[in-house]
Amino acid sequence: MDCLSDHAAPALEARVRDVLSRQPTLPLPGRGKTLDRWRALARIAGHDLCVAKALEAHYDAQAILEDLGAEPLAQGVLAAVWASEGPQATLRFDPASGTISGLKPWCSGAGLADVALVSAASEAGGRLVQVRVDASGVRHLPQSWHATGMGGIPSGSVEFAEVPAEPIGKPGAYLARPGFWHGGAGIAACWYGAAVALAAPLHRSPRVADDSQQAALLGKVDMTLRSSAALMRELAAAIDDASSCSHQTDVLRLRCVVERSCTHVLDAVGRALGPAPMCLDSAHARRWSDLTVFIRQSHADRDWAELGRAIQTGETPWEL
Repeated sequence: MDCLSDHAAPALEARVRDVLSRQPTLPLPGRGKTLDRWRALARIAGHDLCVAKALEAHYDAQAILEDLGAEPLAQGVLAAVWASEGPQATLRFDPASGTISGLKPWCSGAGLADVALVSAASEAGGRLVQVRVDASGVRHLPQSWHATGMGGIPSGSVEFAEVPAEPIGKPGAYLARPGFWHGGAGIAACWYGAAVALAAPLHRSPRVADDSQQAALLGKVDMTLRSSAALMRELAAAIDDASSCSHQTDVLRLRCVVERSCTHVLDAVGRALGPAPMCLDSAHARRWSDLTVFIRQSHADRDWAELGRAIQTGETPWEL
């Protein structure tokens, strides 16, 4: 069974491949143009978060292959990255047969991509492998995805039965490389781009000049988005200056701050404009619903706790 409905899949795939044809690559993180990469992701997300979800994974796959010294993707090939773990993930790589078997949950873009980079367990440790998603033995399980937000690109489970798989990098290399965390910051760029688009109707509202409540709420939006933007620019420069460093704590902080910014924007815009845009503007309503689900890709308070433990070891974490 396909991961998308019969009606949604072709339309989303057409939008994704149209953007991909015009933007086949993005600057790789840590090579001097990380901010340009994030700006591009933010622009895509500001237009369509489902398209951004698919393409962020594709551009991440390109960076992963470069980091691990693997062959690049052929032109026009759309890639996904399926690396979620947990109790449901039973996927294992058999080096003797060169195949993977088992279940992999949360496979975003399973109905769209041509190839996938998939994490799997093995006797030597965790492995990243590349597979064709149309190969014999690949089965998309019936959907249990009921979310209204991000409904255009459900993240279902895929079952593999002795599917040929090409190992990418050495065991453990996927998680050990600094680019793992650099790529994680790209998700925050997508959240940010959608939040900026959601704030646009309030920014354009003619009532701001004469309505103190709307003016105050727009001020709140400005403060939170500018703070996020400043942090993104700072981290992009740091990654470019020291690309061999993971910047793990900085990425965690960025994701936490941008997730909070999105929450503040969702609240402030709703309070300022009321239900009309959510009910009468289909693009705004879809973006509102999509972002509400997409930011839950953060680990919420667990990330806050990890950030707190990390900064406690610093003697002057807030020195100006």
